[in-house]
Amino acid sequence: MGAPGDGGAGRQAGGWGLGKGIPLPQRAQRAIAVKKPIRLCYTMAGEGVHGEDTMPRSYNNLFAQIASFENLYAAWRKARLGKRRRAGVARFERDLEINLLRLERELRDGSYQPGRYRSFYIHEPKRRKISAAPFRDRVVHHALVRTIEPIWEARFSNASYACRVGKGTHRAADHAQALLRRHRYVLKTDVAQFFPSIDHEILLTLLARHIACRPTLDLCQKIIAGGDGVLASEYTFTLFPGDDLFAALRPRGLPIGNLTSQFCANVYLHTLDVLLQRELRLPHVRYCDDILVFADDRATLHQAREALTTRMADLRLTPHPIKTRLYQSGEGVEFVGYRLFPTYRRLRRSNVQRFVRRLKRQQRDYRARRLAPEKLRASLMSWIAHASHADAYRLRSRLLREHPFVAPVGRSS
Repeated sequence: MGAPGDGGAGRQAGGWGLGKGIPLPQRAQRAIAVKKPIRLCYTMAGEGVHGEDTMPRSYNNLFAQIASFENLYAAWRKARLGKRRRAGVARFERDLEINLLRLERELRDGSYQPGRYRSFYIHEPKRRKISAAPFRDRVVHHALVRTIEPIWEARFSNASYACRVGKGTHRAADHAQALLRRHRYVLKTDVAQFFPSIDHEILLTLLARHIACRPTLDLCQKIIAGGDGVLASEYTFTLFPGDDLFAALRPRGLPIGNLTSQFCANVYLHTLDVLLQRELRLPHVRYCDDILVFADDRATLHQAREALTTRMADLRLTPHPIKTRLYQSGEGVEFVGYRLFPTYRRLRRSNVQRFVRRLKRQQRDYRARRLAPEKLRASLMSWIAHASHADAYRLRSRLLREHPFVAPVGRSS
């Protein structure tokens, strides 16, 4: 059976599958084809039959598929998208077959080791340390995620919207706004220093709940361990109940910017979705570590806040002390770049201010011929598309009218 297809949804030429020799049942294939929730009743060697709405406890025999040349080739095609002009990508493509065969051999004999990250800072919308892996490692990341992601994708909550096919910020905003119309109160919370705080031991334990393939877990461990200390400067050490003096030495942190980090973040916080959806039975929307919980009375949301704080502590996480707050629905709440109200939405003030600063910088660069017209057009259309999902037509028109682009004159020195 071939490798799962693009986007992590598990599509392949011969059908759907979660691993070599592990096809999905026919009715699960039909459910995916029409984009309905998957309801499985599945038996695996050494396990009993699980009831509906459950998945097998663990999957084996995944590594041969991850390390196959066909999967690595498909992973390379995904990893190079939008990056073909970069030097590292061009070097890898120059001897593509040799490099893919070398990766296949290193993965199969266990000699593969991730390279060093290249780190830099961005300052919009806030200061963040971004860490870029070497391109050959990004190929491995894609090869791993496109094979194991379907195992979790069938389990993830419909309330989780980050880094998932068919989800995203706009659908998260639509869902949150619909819940604002139905409930009187909303609790907003997010995780303080989320990516720097992710504990490696806990993450590997969560992955091992559904992966019984030892070589696959070893590869996950290598990739996760490669990020140890990358975000150490961004982390403020926190003691949790039961910690001893060695707690400060626990490996932690996932590099921001990795495909594997995005996937692992969803695996890590799926525990919070389970708490809210199955235990507390409260409607919620989550985009990465930003969470909105809805109810018709304050007491319920105060209890939810305590339960979330306790469950976060189990994951060695803490809620953000300032951003965690309870709102009346009519006040509006900031989420995924908008301020959402029950019947309308606005752009966040900080979002507009960043756009104006970027617009002025692009005007200067365009006049000096440092910015190509196609890149300028792509940047403008991206923000206009985001703004079009808010009630901001007059604002968009005014900003573009007040900041016209003048054709460049002369040549840059």
